[in-house]
Amino acid sequence: MFNQNIKSPVNIPVSKIHPFEGNPYKVLDNDEMNTLICSIQEQGILTPIIIRPIENTDEYEVISGHRRLHATVKAGMKEVPAFIYAVTRDEAAIMLVDSNLHREHILPSEKAFAYKLKLEAIKRQGERTDLTSDQVGRKLESAELIANKSDDSKTQVRRYIRLTYLIPELLNLVDEERIAFTPAVELSYLNDVEQADLVEEISACDATPNLSQAQRLRAISREEGLTPEDIGEILAEEKANQREKIKIPAERIRKFFPKSYTTEQIEEAIIKICESRYRARQGRDAR
Repeated sequence: MFNQNIKSPVNIPVSKIHPFEGNPYKVLDNDEMNTLICSIQEQGILTPIIIRPIENTDEYEVISGHRRLHATVKAGMKEVPAFIYAVTRDEAAIMLVDSNLHREHILPSEKAFAYKLKLEAIKRQGERTDLTSDQVGRKLESAELIANKSDDSKTQVRRYIRLTYLIPELLNLVDEERIAFTPAVELSYLNDVEQADLVEEISACDATPNLSQAQRLRAISREEGLTPEDIGEILAEEKANQREKIKIPAERIRKFFPKSYTTEQIEEAIIKICESRYRARQGRDAR
């Protein structure tokens, strides 16, 4: 995974190991973590973590294995096996991001801050030709370098990084899938005050913006500034996917109509039948 020779792991006191500052991946105390803690208590650490020496100290920073380190501490162990890499912090940042990007479950916020962390590290290393040029010598932009190591295009990389401009309350709604990714990108262009107002209106209206609404919010913000009244008015609109619908399987009703009828013609015929029955009932009730 990493372009260095790996020596044998050594046991390092957990008291001398620190999480990577700005680590974009969350370490949560949940059922999965409890399972990992039990596994470590029974079998120990099966896969050593990867760390780097912190400059001018006798301590270390985690590159890969934050969850394993946390579980080790929770399990009451004093040492953890680790591979030590003498790399710069920017090199470590790139290694950290690349080692986690292909995990099965990554929150949008995690990917957003991971891409941003790597982008900043790559920009600081921009003078290195091996990082900024491809095999035919074409200059590569930072987003393209990130895209080459991920499943996302360079455009999508930039869109994920836009999420880092969201205030935490809105970003949490994205992680919870209450706000979809594309509307969230549009909302990232609102200023912090407007985003805070949006959070308040989301709570008051019990509704989140869809793409069309998010685009309108962004447009109003850009042109004249967004007020809480603007936000409330837009969020109060009925969305097409919120309208009550009645679904009837086609095979249950198609036999009652000519084979040449399209779906639209069947729908129109059903409405006319219902209207006719309604008028007949109204006539009976009026007698």
